[in-house]
Amino acid sequence: CGGRGMNLTKRWQQTWNWEQWRQNWKDFDVLLLLLVVSLVSVGVLSIYSTRTQSSYWLQQLVMAVMGLGLVALVARIPYDIWLRWHWVTYGITLALLAAVMVVGVSGGGAERWIMVAGFKVQPSEFAKLGTIISLAALLHHLPIRYFNQILIVVALLVPPWLLVFLQPNLGTALVFVAIAAGMTFWGGARGSWLLLLLSPAVAAVLYAIYLDTERVWMLWAWLLWAMAMGALAVWQCPWRRVGLLVFGLANLLAGQLGQLAWGVLKPYQRQRLIVFMEPEADPLGSGYHLIQSKIAIGAGGSFGRGYLQGTQTQLDFIPEQHTDFIFAGIGEEWGFVGSAVVILLYWLLFLRLVIIAQSARDRFGSLLTVGVFSMLLFQTVINLGMTIGLAPITGLPLPFISYGRSALLTNFIALGLVESVAKYRERTTFFT
Repeated sequence: CGGRGMNLTKRWQQTWNWEQWRQNWKDFDVLLLLLVVSLVSVGVLSIYSTRTQSSYWLQQLVMAVMGLGLVALVARIPYDIWLRWHWVTYGITLALLAAVMVVGVSGGGAERWIMVAGFKVQPSEFAKLGTIISLAALLHHLPIRYFNQILIVVALLVPPWLLVFLQPNLGTALVFVAIAAGMTFWGGARGSWLLLLLSPAVAAVLYAIYLDTERVWMLWAWLLWAMAMGALAVWQCPWRRVGLLVFGLANLLAGQLGQLAWGVLKPYQRQRLIVFMEPEADPLGSGYHLIQSKIAIGAGGSFGRGYLQGTQTQLDFIPEQHTDFIFAGIGEEWGFVGSAVVILLYWLLFLRLVIIAQSARDRFGSLLTVGVFSMLLFQTVINLGMTIGLAPITGLPLPFISYGRSALLTNFIALGLVESVAKYRERTTFFT
């Protein structure tokens, strides 16, 4: 018995080697994790405050615990393994998005979910990670040095973007564009090149809104935008006359084709853009969300009405206040000070991501981190902007705070990728 007991003790010591465990986790970025845990805690408290459904806050808490487990698992995998398997992840991404078109579950006029073991899973959320990995691998092997190299990035982005857009899910489709823009810029492209590529889409929206609302100033905005892009092309393109001709005409033609693009959008998507310009035009319909959100945030004052004391929140005046408009409840109950603290947490999170990207061991790790940074930053800015009327309502959740199982798990997996990059990075003395 004594010999068997000694063998068991020896096996236990080999299995649980404290020094080895500490060595594996010594480079874990604790500050990044603490910032995320703080945001998730704010989210759970805010979801509980909305009282939309008693189990939502508990579901969010359970998903957060599972997410932390995923962070620990993904962070221990050397991130460069994804460089060798990026085409596999890209193929899985496209397969999942295609499955939505075939066996998708409808909701809110769109097919965005598939059923897995009785749970709704939103593949477009996880597709963001697949796209980030694929773009990071592409830009790792092919740094952007010339304007025409951006077309290769566009070719890789179009298939997943198109599948998401056709669901239809315009908000998430815009996230894909933001991810590609941020990673391409970090990969060597000039900001002016990206602006020129995106300019026809802006021209199309401006002209389409003019046709629908007949506001003359929107027509002038479209014309001035086209002229500005032509001037930018002359300044930045190697062939000035060709650049002026291509991008000037592209913006003018995009405006003329704006009516066609406007018709492609679903009615609720067109209405969101119109309400962004003038929410009072439909105060009891499409403009109701934005009007109530502004009332709630304004009623919070400096220090808020107090936790569980917000009238707009507790009386359920704010639609979707546990998801898209959760920041309105934060603004009402926690006031300007509480809202500023939340924004500060996000600012520190983004700063930390930039620091990790700058100190990454190689180009691939740096691009992975920038992809996650672009994804989270765009969603945060758009969500905060739409609650106060500075951005159109797109249905994008507030990262780590809004309720959403797929979105939360996606963000935690992304955090695990960044932690893996941080674990194998070159150590610096700035905020380390």
